Amino acid sequence: MNHEVFAALGEALKSGEEVALVTIVSANGSTPQRVGAKMLVYADGRVVGTIGGGCYENEALWKAREVLKTRKACTVRYELTDDFAEESGLICGGQMEVFIEPIEPSPAVYIFGAGHVGQFVGRVAHDAGFQVHVIDDREKFANSERFPNATEIVVDDIPGWLARTTLPASAYAVVVTRGHRHDLDALRALSRQNLRYLGLIGSRAKVKRIYDVLAEDGTVTIEQLESVHAPIGLDIGAVTPQEIAVSILAELIAVKHGKVHPTSLRWTPPQLQKAEPAKYEV
Repeated sequence: MNHEVFAALGEALKSGEEVALVTIVSANGSTPQRVGAKMLVYADGRVVGTIGGGCYENEALWKAREVLKTRKACTVRYELTDDFAEESGLICGGQMEVFIEPIEPSPAVYIFGAGHVGQFVGRVAHDAGFQVHVIDDREKFANSERFPNATEIVVDDIPGWLARTTLPASAYAVVVTRGHRHDLDALRALSRQNLRYLGLIGSRAKVKRIYDVLAEDGTVTIEQLESVHAPIGLDIGAVTPQEIAVSILAELIAVKHGKVHPTSLRWTPPQLQKAEPAKYEV
């Protein structure tokens, strides 16, 4: 049975789909499956493989779907008591532990705009383990010389390409085109897709203007705009294209690891902390 699980896992990774792998890691007494049995769970509830059936498998399925949302692995213990056996219809009376882990494909970042910032985002994102996809209508910029490590380079009209393309839900989209109109067109199409991350470059004034246009024409809802990271990146005082690329990558990594409000790691050891002056009662 596990070979079916591994085959499905390989296909999921190939297609960029996130899944959770449920594995029995401990079993004592009478249990319906042995240690090592696996079940693959998709975000929509599809399942490949089994860890024995019954109520506890259904509970593990829902727990796996939670793990896909939190992206944090966990271990769950089940006591297969007489009451549990009666409820599930299984004849067993042991204990079982399952390990549930989220498995993600190599994250894919779609860079809309192959200019200076896009070029450096592609470079550092590749080094950080992202699959880089570049989309721009200028072959002079969107080419393998400027993006030697890109998984895909698309030379096409961005709105036209997006009209024909649905990005995977696990995708990261970075909008860094050469102008306001191109950013607007890209954001209009991308904000209606279900994405792991969507970021837009620009000042707050520019972001406001684009949001005003989208809200006025009614093509994008307020809820959809609320999920956009704009202005894009973390505030590290970035100025040059290289620094802006690092700022953007830092935000991508933070989202990847579930850091909603990333902060500095700086820490002051106790011996360096100033002791508070003694307080005396008068």
